[in-house]
Amino acid sequence: MSAELQKAIDCLRIRDVYLRSSSSYLVDDFDPKYSPEANDLAVQFKHVVTRGEVLALKEDDADIRIFRVYIDLGARWVVLPESTSENGSDESDDEADVKAVIEATFLAEYLMENEPGQNALDAFALKNASYHVWPYWREYLMNQSMRMNLPKIALPAVQFAANNNESAGSVGQ
Repeated sequence: MSAELQKAIDCLRIRDVYLRSSSSYLVDDFDPKYSPEANDLAVQFKHVVTRGEVLALKEDDADIRIFRVYIDLGARWVVLPESTSENGSDESDDEADVKAVIEATFLAEYLMENEPGQNALDAFALKNASYHVWPYWREYLMNQSMRMNLPKIALPAVQFAANNNESAGSVGQ
């Protein structure tokens, strides 16, 4: 663990996790309840930390600082081109026949007890915020897919954002 990440861990305390936005749909010609291809669909995932921001607020006559991390998550059920395996390359993603989509943006909020610096906040957003958001996404995705009659999906206990190995400046302000 980097010193920057540890600095952020030491001064941030989880305050809240919540759903910021979501969307889900089935394409017009697809009904998962009756479609013979429903159980043969591949599922592709999205998990990206999109940005972090620091808010200065007044709460109970005290000044507080909040660090918020936005995380975009998604799943889509697709029929892949015949020449592509289920774990197809990025080039095949655009060619996939999308049948259903569930996407959400979650926010994780942290109380800042000290000022760790931008590099430390970026490292925390990319490496740690997903730990707090992931259980909420798992539950949301499972429930929403069941409500839409999509094949059951069980996500692993933890997953890291696709951009968690990028440079610290990638989180944005």
